[in-house]
Amino acid sequence: MSTVDKQLDELQATIVDELPNDISVSDVTYEGPELVIYTRDPKKFAQNGDLVRNLAGQLRKRITVRPVPDALTDPAAAREKVLNVIPEKADVADLDFHADTGEVVIEAAKPGMVIGRHGSTLREITQEVGWTPEVVRTPPIESSTVSNVRSFLKQEREERRDVLERVGRQIHREEMADDEWVRISTLGCCREVGRASFILSTPETRILIDCGDKPGSEDAPYLQVPEANPLNSLD
Repeated sequence: MSTVDKQLDELQATIVDELPNDISVSDVTYEGPELVIYTRDPKKFAQNGDLVRNLAGQLRKRITVRPVPDALTDPAAAREKVLNVIPEKADVADLDFHADTGEVVIEAAKPGMVIGRHGSTLREITQEVGWTPEVVRTPPIESSTVSNVRSFLKQEREERRDVLERVGRQIHREEMADDEWVRISTLGCCREVGRASFILSTPETRILIDCGDKPGSEDAPYLQVPEANPLNSLD
């Protein structure tokens, strides 16, 4: 068993001990810097807003709670219930349900009204339907760019979660090298506008920071340099 798996087992045991007996924990995993708790009782989590806050303080982790698929209300029925909870003045434009993560993405002109005071409306939504709400703002001006980006994120949502899990395990793994150094390699944007891209290297990892284009030009960052290759091995 890896060090990360041992960490997760210990964290799950601690979480189970701290939660009321009527709240189940199906799994605990890392997604990027966050600790994700999967449960069959998302509504009970939502009824007590202090549960996650107290766990986060005790474990010193950012925590997200997600329902397992069999705890979710059918999307057709959930849509009506969600819209009944959200004030009409929020001007909801779209609801998008993602069963693989148990999230419902709510697009609204006034996201603050969807969130509610201290997240009260978000908790009420979860209490009603079990889904975890994520709120995005409707663009004030119709934008094909925003539409294309959101469509891409929707299509790649499951792959994105897999990437976050892999990155999360790398973040929390044990140290693999005794040396401590950092090197930053510039792949663009020096003495020019645009084409920003950097490689941050340590003895244990290589991270691509930004990968922009250059306005009015087809020039791309220098991704062919040795520091950036092979690209699929970047963290």
